[in-house]
Formats: sequence, structure tokens, C-alpha cells
Amino acid sequence: MIRHTVVFTLKHPQYSLEEKRFLSDAKRILSAIKGVTQFEPLRQVSPKNDYHFGFSMEFADQAAYTRYNEHPDHVAFVRDRWIPEVETFMEIDYVPLTLLV
Repeated sequence: MIRHTVVFTLKHPQYSLEEKRFLSDAKRILSAIKGVTQFEPLRQVSPKNDYHFGFSMEFADQAAYTRYNEHPDHVAFVRDRWIPEVETFMEIDYVPLTLLV
């Protein structure tokens, strides 16, 4: 399993209609891509960083994650919405640890 996360800040004013549209469209478009599970749009509340939002989603394996990254809907979303509307971001991808006791 891979958990893909991204934290980001939009160029739009907070709580604006543009912000709401971006988040709504992202959820609708990205969560519909085959292989995406557990998609969550999140509002970041910690005072320890300057990001405003996060997305978290899971993939069964690397192949599913690669298909998502290459999917035409994902590519179009990044090109048409993410690049023009996101001010700053950071991605982190996780795999579960198997700890030996």
C-alpha cells in the first residue's frame, strides 16, 4: 500500500468561492480515477507550518500509483488547475513499516 499525501496553499483567498470550487473539483476528479482509495481533502490546522490544505489517498501498490500519476484526468488536473491555482506545496508518499519485535 502507498499513501500519497500533499499539503498545499492555494492562490485564492481563504474561504472564497474559488477555493471551494478547486477543492470540490479536485475531489470529484481525482477520487474518480481507478485505483484511488480513501481520498480525503483536509484543512490543515497546525500553527507549525504555513500550508492550508492537504489531500490524502491510498493505492494498493506502486503500479496503481503509477497509473494514477499517468492518468489523463490527473495530468489534465495538474496542468489546468494545480499549476495555475496552487501557490506552494509539498508531497510525501508513505508505505507501511513492518517493525520487528
